[in-house]
Order: sequence, then C-alpha cells, then structure tokens
Amino acid sequence: MTVNNPSINTIGLSMMNKEQMDRIHKGTLQILEHTGVKVFEPESLELLHNAGARVDGPLVKIPPRMVEQALETAPSAVTLFARDSSKNIAMEKNKIYYGTGSEVPFTIDLYSGERRRPLKQDNCHAAQLVEALEHIDFAMSLGVATDVPVDASDLHQFEAMILNTSKPILFTAYQRGGLESIIEIARLVAGGKEELRKKPHLALYAEPSSPLLHSGDALEKLLTCASEGIPLIYATTPMLGATAPVTMGGALVVANTEILSGLVIHQLKAAGAPFIYGGGIPPMHMGTSICSYGGPERDRGCISLVGLSQYYNLPSFTTAGCTDAHIFDQQAGMEAGFNLLIAGLAGGNLIHNLGYMGIGMISCLEHLLLCNEAVGGVKHLLRGIDTSDEHLALDLIDKVGPGGHFLADEHTMRHFRRELYFPQTLNRKNYDVWVKEGSKTFGEVANEQVRTILKNHHLEIISPETKEEIQKIVSRRDRQVAREPGKTYLDSKK
Repeated sequence: MTVNNPSINTIGLSMMNKEQMDRIHKGTLQILEHTGVKVFEPESLELLHNAGARVDGPLVKIPPRMVEQALETAPSAVTLFARDSSKNIAMEKNKIYYGTGSEVPFTIDLYSGERRRPLKQDNCHAAQLVEALEHIDFAMSLGVATDVPVDASDLHQFEAMILNTSKPILFTAYQRGGLESIIEIARLVAGGKEELRKKPHLALYAEPSSPLLHSGDALEKLLTCASEGIPLIYATTPMLGATAPVTMGGALVVANTEILSGLVIHQLKAAGAPFIYGGGIPPMHMGTSICSYGGPERDRGCISLVGLSQYYNLPSFTTAGCTDAHIFDQQAGMEAGFNLLIAGLAGGNLIHNLGYMGIGMISCLEHLLLCNEAVGGVKHLLRGIDTSDEHLALDLIDKVGPGGHFLADEHTMRHFRRELYFPQTLNRKNYDVWVKEGSKTFGEVANEQVRTILKNHHLEIISPETKEEIQKIVSRRDRQVAREPGKTYLDSKK
C-alpha cells in the first residue's frame, strides 16, 4: 500500500532528524574503520581484503569509501512478485506491507487452546490463512515444524508456504544446502533460473550476530543470495543493555554497523544485488531478563531503523503485530494494535511478526486474524484525506443544504465502500443484536472465523506436476540430512 499520494497529506513518524542520522552514520563509519567487525567466512574475508579492508584473522576494519561504494550500487527499490500481480510487493519509500513472522517453538492449538509444538500442518494452515486474509501481504512460516527432519524443517516450511499461498514469501534457511534446495523449488515455480532472477517471489531472512559478528552460516547464505539475485533481508536485533548499549543512540550504531558491513560484503559479491535493510532493537527487560516484543523501546528502535533505511535510500524490514502476552487476551490486542500503527506510521516496507505472542515464542492464528483487522484500519487511516474537487463535494453540499441528508445521494453510493472501513470480525452491532447472537467475545468469533477459513479456503496454488517435483526435492533433502533413529525429529509433545 502507498502511504502518500498526490494531493493527499498523510501522517508521518520519525524519531530523528537528518542531523541526528548524520551523527549515527559518522559513528558507524568510525566503528567500522577503527573497531571493526568479526567475519567468520573465508570468501567474505577474501572479498573484503581484495577491496581494501584491513583483515587480521576474523577481525575486519572497513574504510568509509567501501561503505559509500556499497550504498551507491545497492538498489533503492526491490519488488517481490506474486502470481497475482495485484499482490506484488514494491518496496519503495512510503509503501507498507504486512505479513507473518517466522519460526517460533510453540503455537496455540486452534481447537484445544493448549500451547504445543508446531507441526508442518500448522505451517500449511498459516499460509492458507495468509492467502485468505485481505490485509496480509506476505507469508512467513509462523512456526518450526517439529514432525519433520530437524535439519530439513526449513525446506518443509517453505514447501508448506509455496503450496498454500500465491503471495510473496519471506523465508529462512539453516545452511547453504537448505537454501539451495529452496532456490531450486523457487525456480520450478517461477519457470526457470532467469525468470526467478527477473521476478523473484521470495526473499531470504538472515541475521548478523550482535554485537558486531557475522557467522559463517549467515554469510554463506548472504553470498548465495547475492550471486543468485535472490532478495536478502539482513536484519539485526541487538538487545538494549545486553548485546548493545542500553542507550538507543549507541544501539543504533551497533545495528547500523552490522547491517552496513553485511551490505559491503553483499555488494562486493554482486554489485546491484537486491538488499533489504532493517531489523529491530528490543530491550532486555532488566526485571525479568526477557527480550520484550511488546514494549515502547522496541517501537523506538523500529522507527529509527526505518528512518535510517530511508536516509540510505534502501528498502526496509521491521516488526509489528507482536506481544509479550502468552495468551490471546487484552494485552495481546493492545500491544499488537499499537505497534502495527507505529510501524505503518514510520513507513516500514516489510512489516513482519503478525501472529506472534509470548515474547516471540508462540504463534496464534486468532491473533493473526486480529492483526489483519488492525492492519485494515491502519491502511485505511494512512490513505489520508483527498482534497480533489470530487471529494470536497462542494456542489453536493450546496444541493443538500442546511438540514438535509446525504444518505441516498449517488455521491454517497459511489464512494462509501472506499471511504468507510468494514471490518470482518470487529463488533459493529448494537448491544441487543450482539446479545441475541450469543454475546461472543472477539476471541470466540476469531476462532470460529479461522476454523471456517481453513475448512473452506482450498485453492490449487501449484499445478500437480510442479507439486510432484517440489516433493521430490524435499524428499531428497530429507535423505541428505537423515540422522540416527530418535534424533531425526523434534519431540512435538513437549
């Protein structure tokens, strides 16, 4: 969705002015040149050394000119293509898109209400719900499948998504081997290697390790994406007071240093390859030691990182729709609604983690339905006010005059469906009607709606022939990572 249109003034939100972002940038360049980052991947070290960085074992110090060159070659806009072109995601300034989060170790069972380990079927259900919900723009797995081989669960989760939604997919991969299998499937769906490069329908989520480390696994995936032209989200998540200074300014320097050093390696591998900037800066709660997903500190960090992405003219990735609540309750609704609005106001391009609960450890489909309703409201709000002649309606106001009404006028009929927001789950009925229909809570209605969607929303997303080829790739990967009996699968009963 586009936040700003010609003749429409919309709300914007920023935590820093240009002078402050200049200071963050200069501080980042100082840390990169004098403190350095540690890089644990041989090809990356060679690329950095050959380009002029100072390399001493894993410690790398990067001069400012290398950062500036990477920023010049990185594309300012990245598009993820859906099979339905109306659902394409064009990551440009002032365009916002919302989607689910990735692997969490627990889920709330839709039928029993109990917390349990996720299964591959839960990944399928999440993707089916993403496909059905109007305001959810992209899919992530929303759980770690625990009834499949451990080291191939990333591939199984991708299969569950690609078979159940036509919307763009953000995915994770554990190692390079799994990533290569996922890319092989993506080529099948796209129609070939060059078709996938021209119109990628997926993006990889990978992370540096705070503070100031790049692991071998993360960089192998980064390099593979760069060479294959697969959009890469390189997202940092340093914690205030733990893996970053407790002050937001200092934490932003750490985060920015990690992202920009990753960008340098990425662009050295393939100049112009699609790169997406972002992440989050949550706090470590000093009373409980949790990494809080629902607090205002996290929102400050997300707003600031989105601002820095715009400062660098790079697409952005951030978080919202998450809560520290362990059940689907009032706290969950309050925190998710608040941070969904904040992320939209900030103008984040890819806004993920819708459906997350329990400090980022639990997924909940009813919560995802709530987020869909909230996002619909946010998108409606951020359309702003159209002051064109048609919308000012001066002739209509003059015709109706004092004491009249506009209900039956053709102008109302022409515009009300777009001008008014019609939620599918929120209560808009008077008290007597609500009581007559069972006095149901939002949670009860959401549970019923999710069950109905999963029962009735079955689309043939992939042809049977392609589906068969995908399953062959998954089976081959299962054989590659096969382990000893008893260690192949996670215990899904815990």
